[in-house]
Amino acid sequence: MEVLLLAIFFLPLFLLFISRIYKLNLRPPGPRGLPLIGNMHQFDTANTHLYLYKLSQKHGPLMSLKLGTVKYLVISSASAAREVFKYHDLCFSSRPASVGLQKMSYKGLDIAFAPYSLYWREMRKICTLNLFSSKRSQSFQPIREQEVARMVKSIRDEAAAGSSVVNLSETLTTLTSSVIFKITFGKIYDDEEEYGAMNHNKMSSKMKSFHWLLTETQAIFASFFLTEYFPIIGHLIDRLSGAWSRVEKSSNKIDAFYQQVIDEYLHSSPASTHECSILDILLQMKKDSSDFTFDHIKAILMNVLVAGSDTSAAAVVWAMTLLIKNPSKMKKVQQEVRDITGNKGFVDENDVQKLVYLKAVVKEAMRWHPPLPLLLPYETIDKCVISGYQIEAKTRVYVNAYAIGRDPECYEDPDEFLPERFMNSNIDFKGHHFELIPFGAGRRMCPGISMGVATTELALANLLYSFNWKLPPGKIKEDIDMATATGLTVHKKNHLCLVPVIIN
Repeated sequence: MEVLLLAIFFLPLFLLFISRIYKLNLRPPGPRGLPLIGNMHQFDTANTHLYLYKLSQKHGPLMSLKLGTVKYLVISSASAAREVFKYHDLCFSSRPASVGLQKMSYKGLDIAFAPYSLYWREMRKICTLNLFSSKRSQSFQPIREQEVARMVKSIRDEAAAGSSVVNLSETLTTLTSSVIFKITFGKIYDDEEEYGAMNHNKMSSKMKSFHWLLTETQAIFASFFLTEYFPIIGHLIDRLSGAWSRVEKSSNKIDAFYQQVIDEYLHSSPASTHECSILDILLQMKKDSSDFTFDHIKAILMNVLVAGSDTSAAAVVWAMTLLIKNPSKMKKVQQEVRDITGNKGFVDENDVQKLVYLKAVVKEAMRWHPPLPLLLPYETIDKCVISGYQIEAKTRVYVNAYAIGRDPECYEDPDEFLPERFMNSNIDFKGHHFELIPFGAGRRMCPGISMGVATTELALANLLYSFNWKLPPGKIKEDIDMATATGLTVHKKNHLCLVPVIIN
């Protein structure tokens, strides 16, 4: 009897000891939640990447959360990201079927948000070869250079006319939208319709519609639906609250915009289109396969338009923000750009390839403020073990690139803006170095990285080459805030407004 009592008493302790050693069937640590709702009452949707970064400092680089019925895993260090993407990439290769993403991707017909499947593998292969190859990106070089030159001329004209302050946030959003719109649709408008003048009041109605599309798409991505976390009661509440109807109306308007542009493109004369436009390629894919529909085209257009314009604009704005706060770095990169380019009057993409320090500035800016700080959400397709913790299938996964960029195990003085850390370094953001993954890694890495980086570097190089930049009168660098706006792509909350000084 005494032996039995001792066994009953010590058995739980023995099992706890074993589980602590092997961490078998244990979830990663995380903040304690409440019954039914989990951590939902603690979740900050305004600055999610910052909130999760702070939590990870307390709970570790692998952290569990639960929102309603949905389990989450948060990755916040380079070593954890390496284990996920290098050794368990297939397990982490799907996407969650969230309401907003499903609506905007035409139920997963795109590349970025489609769940992992045979369809996605085939579509990714086709689109990588036809749309996002290095050769295809190089074919769009004339469009990028033309639009950046137009931006520089517009800033110079405004400065010469006595306009002292330029809103770089709006200017760069218009530039990147212009670049991706022409790359995608190949449209060449007449002078009255041209939107190269970096003034939103002078934009064509179509470009205003395009900017509305980008804003509304981001809003749908960020929309909160209780259905996802409480499937039974949440669906009813979302219906009653009007959340469903708002998304339906917005998605119908967005679909109408795509259809209008496609129809105009199909009825336009060959002389008014660019022969290598992305829409040309997609329409040819439709001709080649009866299974490839207009919904497939619209879903992929959404990926190209949103990812291609929004992220590049945010990247250049953050780079300029960090440089204006660090005048010595600004002077150093300007000196390099001007020495390499000389008196040519414009930095072309061939020049950009020689700009070692500028490329280091871009890497450091993306370490500080990756345009998508949480990357796109992942979902596990099977059980796996990460760092001794068992991760269940259907777990949603946030990879916090913002936190990884501040990992003290990877970066000395991570809170300092030091582009020099990437000089004489082989670290890049192409998915092989897990301490710098603004474009992701593994199977679900952004396929449009070549085009995005080319636009970012070209725009930044020419802004630094053509102008010296000052703060508006009465402002000092400490006045520049680093607050972030809410959205899938994280922009500066307050626009970056600077004074350009013409130097050539």
